Amino acid sequence: MKTSKTGKFQIVLLLLPGLLLFSVFTIYPIIKLFLMSFFEWDFGSIFGQHFIGLKNYRDVLSDGYFRISFTNTLVYTIVTVPGQMILGFLTAYLINQVTRFKVGYRVLYYLPVITSWVIASLVFKYVFNTEGLLNYFLVKVIHLIPQNIRWLDTRWSGLLIAMFLGIWKGIGWNMVVFLAALQMVPADLYEAASIDGAGAVKKLFHITLPSMKGTILFALVMLTIGGFNVFTSVKMITGGEPGHQTDVVLTWMYYKAFSTGSFGYSAALSFIITVVLAMLALVQFKMMQQKE
Repeated sequence: MKTSKTGKFQIVLLLLPGLLLFSVFTIYPIIKLFLMSFFEWDFGSIFGQHFIGLKNYRDVLSDGYFRISFTNTLVYTIVTVPGQMILGFLTAYLINQVTRFKVGYRVLYYLPVITSWVIASLVFKYVFNTEGLLNYFLVKVIHLIPQNIRWLDTRWSGLLIAMFLGIWKGIGWNMVVFLAALQMVPADLYEAASIDGAGAVKKLFHITLPSMKGTILFALVMLTIGGFNVFTSVKMITGGEPGHQTDVVLTWMYYKAFSTGSFGYSAALSFIITVVLAMLALVQFKMMQQKE
């Protein structure tokens, strides 16, 4: 009995530092942020906040720029999540078929994942800038167009470049996740399907994909959360220009908090997005359960 109590006490002692750190740096900031969302909290009221109830939430939902940033974030997620998953799965499927240099292919496709977002964003900005490398090649080298294209100066073209970067960086992560799942599919199932005369396409849709449902759901949820958390690429490539038309939720939140000092507004915005993500994750889980 004493040994059991001593063991439990030791476990508590081992967990306590981690729990304290988690509470101080995660739980407390979340609670503080939630409370801030109900107060008038800006540069002028740091030492004298006033309770304003749900006003910050109403301000966010009625803000035209928030609706633009939310639409941009939604489009970014809708485009990049399937793009990453499809290309990542195809890459994993092909690598799983090869017998030589498999490790080399994995490393090659995973390199964009470990590349810094800042560096990758700056390279993309340099390539797609009005006076950048792509326009120089199209105008000066191959003379395909008469003048430079302003890739980053319109809403949808600027977002398209950010989406292209997001897909490029995400292929490697999806490749690793799906490759691990592919290697867990029992070989007996493929052998039985071959005996029954099933081709590669039937094996893919009747064996491979059904066996990967859990992995697909995991990737879908994680990538959706990642899509709504896009920040660095948009901030570095377009900076929200022109006129906040390419802002996504996090760049707009950053602008409101640190450029205008609207901390209460930004806190309310963060919890609205949290609710949206929770609802999306719940819907995704329900859809996957219905298909089982």
